[in-house]
Amino acid sequence: MTTLTNDQIRQLNMYSSYITPPVHPLFTRKQLEEIDFLPIVQAITGINNKTVAASYFMRRYGMFVSTQFVMLATYDEVWMGDAADLMFGTNVEYGNKGISMYINKNHYMDVEKQPREELIRKILHEQIYSVILEIRKQSSVSPLTLWENVFGFMLWHYAVLLGEPSTASQARIDLELLKSNSTWHGISSTSLFNTYLKGLEPSQLLHTQVRTTCCFSKDVPGLQKCGFCPLI
Repeated sequence: MTTLTNDQIRQLNMYSSYITPPVHPLFTRKQLEEIDFLPIVQAITGINNKTVAASYFMRRYGMFVSTQFVMLATYDEVWMGDAADLMFGTNVEYGNKGISMYINKNHYMDVEKQPREELIRKILHEQIYSVILEIRKQSSVSPLTLWENVFGFMLWHYAVLLGEPSTASQARIDLELLKSNSTWHGISSTSLFNTYLKGLEPSQLLHTQVRTTCCFSKDVPGLQKCGFCPLI
């Protein structure tokens, strides 16, 4: 267990992840395996299409899980709670009712001495891929759409991390591992993130139509088309 700094808490809050219990809890990550959760997402957001709701939910969750790579490169810390420890709850941001993530700050661990590739593979497999599989049980949404919903945040994070002298070295190591095919063993035969980057640096892809699929944010009440949308 580590002690989160005020700056770390602020970073989490910027990505709709909070360390206090939700006022209106909905379900836990564990319960995604047990209940029909997409109709709940639709009821909260007003989304009338299950595919759009599935993509929206992954974008929201992607905000939390992408911060794992920020915490890893910056502090050698990651959230290591169990699936039952991550709660989704209703929140209002910029006038729109949506879904945010709620975690226990005591579940952040110092992982400096753990094998880096194994750790990153664990985040990819247990915290991202496993959720994609659960979403796909309830929706026909493309798995690539769901991955790209996370990659958009990761792209921004690594562009920032690589541009800061204090984090550039470790971020480069982590990024190269994310680009390595071996890190994706059990998920894909090749690195999906490397394919997403198209052989370019994260900073080169900012403000470009880097996505190959639409995330449907344009179809979510109160939201607009995202800046990475491949649709003209």
